[in-house]
Amino acid sequence: MLLNKENLKNISGEKVIKPTAEMLELPEKVIQFGTGVLLRGLPDYFIDKANHQGIFNGRIVVVKTTSKAGVDDFADQDNLYTLSVKGIEDGVEVEENMINSSISRVLSATSEWAEILKTAHQPELKVVISNTTEVGIVKSEDKITDSPPQSFPGKLLAFLHERYKAFNGSEESGMVIVPTELISDNADKLKEIVSDLAVQNKLGWDFENWLRTANHFCKTLVDRIVPGRLPEASQKALEAELGYTDGLMIMAEPFRLWAIESASEKVKDVLSFASADKGVFIVPSIDKFKELKLRLLNGTHTISCGLAILAGFHTVKEAMADKEFSNHVLKLMKEEIVPVVESGDITKEEAEAFAESVIDRFSNPSLAHQWHAITLNYTQKLQMRNMPLIRRYYALKNEVPQLTALGVAAYIVFMNVKKEGDQYISHVNGKAFPAQDEFADVLYNYWQTPETVVDSTLGDRRLWDKNLNNYPGFNAAVKSYVELLQNKGAKETLSTLHTEERTN
Repeated sequence: MLLNKENLKNISGEKVIKPTAEMLELPEKVIQFGTGVLLRGLPDYFIDKANHQGIFNGRIVVVKTTSKAGVDDFADQDNLYTLSVKGIEDGVEVEENMINSSISRVLSATSEWAEILKTAHQPELKVVISNTTEVGIVKSEDKITDSPPQSFPGKLLAFLHERYKAFNGSEESGMVIVPTELISDNADKLKEIVSDLAVQNKLGWDFENWLRTANHFCKTLVDRIVPGRLPEASQKALEAELGYTDGLMIMAEPFRLWAIESASEKVKDVLSFASADKGVFIVPSIDKFKELKLRLLNGTHTISCGLAILAGFHTVKEAMADKEFSNHVLKLMKEEIVPVVESGDITKEEAEAFAESVIDRFSNPSLAHQWHAITLNYTQKLQMRNMPLIRRYYALKNEVPQLTALGVAAYIVFMNVKKEGDQYISHVNGKAFPAQDEFADVLYNYWQTPETVVDSTLGDRRLWDKNLNNYPGFNAAVKSYVELLQNKGAKETLSTLHTEERTN
């Protein structure tokens, strides 16, 4: 039995949350550019949840911006799909399945552009959501008379110009535009490109003024791991349990965050779905959410990946199932990252709560995140995510952040690479790991003189933008950990370190 409107009545609501008949008839209030799993697993999830609570009461018309392929898959299921949430939340393993009914239509930009422009005439349509990947928000020479314009900003401009004409440029017809592309200042960049395109297309001062003043471009930060399709065996088992088949079924972790930057009361009124879930924030600045994610999630991943590989762990969940390693990660966050992340905007309680959520996410048994994947651009990630934390820690305490020093030592040991053809390979515990790092050749050359490798690596400003040898005690700590990792191994080094801390 295929998931669709007709078959909803035959699906038991005991094991899956079903939409009501009223939810299937709600008006279109959102136009969404993109059909990707992040959109379906995060913004569309929030909107569906709000509709269940009778808060937002609106659905989404989706624009498929690439090829027409895939549109029929949605049509066959009346745009319904199952979201399976699996993982750990507040230390407890959770699993929840829900049939999402937030999408009303999926239209192809390549073959249904005229129909897409017609949606601009719908007065209840107030929100634009997008995720066209990082390459979606780019400058172009688009003409809005093309059917369709090639770029996403060109398509958005054509839609907005059609809306401007449909409502005679009224202030009330302006849209709330919330891009979710994972680039810094996403809305500012999008607005700049769309404004430049309006000038290129000679759309007139009145339209340009309406574009700037009646529309709200809101910077956002999204955070949720949405792997997409379940493994084949898992999907078949879940379909058997739920009693239907679903070609659009996707999985997501429990953690969800959508931070939207705006101080406008109009924006808050339009995005009323925000009140339906604790994961949505409409705030004057999203900077604190960016900082928490960068330092506690990304930074912890980066400073731990080399150590985890040296300890013989292949996936993040495997490492977190080891009590000693998971305690190490939590201690690293709470004792060396939280104190320096805490600031005027971020309270200690907020930082510690985020750290606890990171432990839940790392421990998710349904995700198989490879540690080696995190070593991609290892040096650059350490420089951006962790080096500022070392500087702040010294400014705050003027002592060595020992667990961070161990992470840096693990990086140096992992980057003891061999040159094989045109690749640099790290050999750890009998396994070969390609070192995909622009500075692999630098570390390779430093390791030709092992007795000075730590001095050379820590002192290289190309790597860190600072000479880390200037921080009191840091060089000595890293050297001692490099020696321990090489002679005793990562697991014994960890055990020794934390045993000594407990006895001091």
